Amino acid sequence: MSPLAIDLFCGLGGWTEGLIEQGYYVVGFDIEQHIYGDARYPAQLVLQDVLTLHGKQFKDAALIVASPPCQEFSYMAMPWSKAKEKQRLIEASPDEQKRLTALFDACFRIQAEAIEAAGHHIPLIVENVRGAQKWVGRSRFNYGSFHLWGDVPALMPIGSIKKLNGGDTHAWERTGKHCGNWSTLCMRKTFDSSAGFDRKAASAMIAKIPLPLSTYIARHFYLI
Repeated sequence: MSPLAIDLFCGLGGWTEGLIEQGYYVVGFDIEQHIYGDARYPAQLVLQDVLTLHGKQFKDAALIVASPPCQEFSYMAMPWSKAKEKQRLIEASPDEQKRLTALFDACFRIQAEAIEAAGHHIPLIVENVRGAQKWVGRSRFNYGSFHLWGDVPALMPIGSIKKLNGGDTHAWERTGKHCGNWSTLCMRKTFDSSAGFDRKAASAMIAKIPLPLSTYIARHFYLI
């Protein structure tokens, strides 16, 4: 049987694509279904708030991956007066800090509950942006703008993305090279105006884990 992987905050399935390629059976969880033209989640999808999940459901999982929403972390890292004011307000309120990190913290709660139910360790990889480090601690590795926490392998790829991806840089060019302009646009629209379909589609594509990274992690933990 294929090893089971759980993808929390799965979005368009950047983690899932790499997991499927390496032979996992994947179940994704998200609060909404993301469909933008031909782009959609590529595996079994459960529409459920991650905060309502209990890790004992995942005692048979071989791997848990997660990409909690990063918009607030990214926004507060921007050099805008409104962004800095938002940061000051959160810094002054323990309740707001708890709210800010609630989804990130839920990933590790779910892992702990899954481990307790399984009776053995179940690895977890959480991805987010550099700006999250101020609130959740230093990341263990970054792949361009994609920062990782949790059970990050001691040996991670060193060198160019082109080498890791066998010469195909399309995924990185889509999510990394153009990320600065698109992410700035999306952050402004997210917090300064209504959220439209195009903005949500662009945000979902920016947040999608590059295939070279997801396949590397998937390969490392396959039947470990």
